[in-house]
Amino acid sequence: MSARVWKGINPIHIGLFVLFLIALTASAINPVNHLFWFGQAVPAILIVSVLAGTYRKFSFTSFVYVIVFLHMLILLVGAHYTYSENPFFNFLKDTWGLRRNYYDRAGHFAQGFSPSFLTKELLSRGGYVKKGRMLSFIVIVMCLGYSAFYELLEFMVALLFGIPPEIVMGFQGDVWDSLWDMLMALIGALVAICIFGSVHDKWMDEKMEQEGI
Repeated sequence: MSARVWKGINPIHIGLFVLFLIALTASAINPVNHLFWFGQAVPAILIVSVLAGTYRKFSFTSFVYVIVFLHMLILLVGAHYTYSENPFFNFLKDTWGLRRNYYDRAGHFAQGFSPSFLTKELLSRGGYVKKGRMLSFIVIVMCLGYSAFYELLEFMVALLFGIPPEIVMGFQGDVWDSLWDMLMALIGALVAICIFGSVHDKWMDEKMEQEGI
């Protein structure tokens, strides 16, 4: 591949992209369920593809790319083992006598945590919404909307393709599973904005200063 393709790209971002490709490849090797792997890996592939495709027009801070990378790892690990059979969380389940494998809860927490930084930075640096409480409110509500959309998408996939909901949505016998998932995404967004918001702001200010904005 020509070196010109990588010209002007932050080496850290290149490293994260390469690590993502390695993780994607590893997750595809002997997954628990190939259909489930495909369904769960596609969102990660699409997210990274969109970020890579729009990089020249709008690049996020390294802080955001690291957060997104960690989120992608969570998705790929979930795709490999399924969210109901993650080995470490099975260990926690057996050790502490928990009712279920809680890896999916961690995944939905990330579903609110990671997109909140992406949304906040896009709206703020893009000049759509000024920093402040209203921006925080909009970001949190949008992240809750992302989570609800994802739950509806899983519901439609199960209906259209006749796949048992337990496989697609991983209820694990909990009739309130979808609501818990949305609640965890909401908590993730709140933690991101309320606890890590000031850290993110510093990264954004530095980025805007570098761009002369």
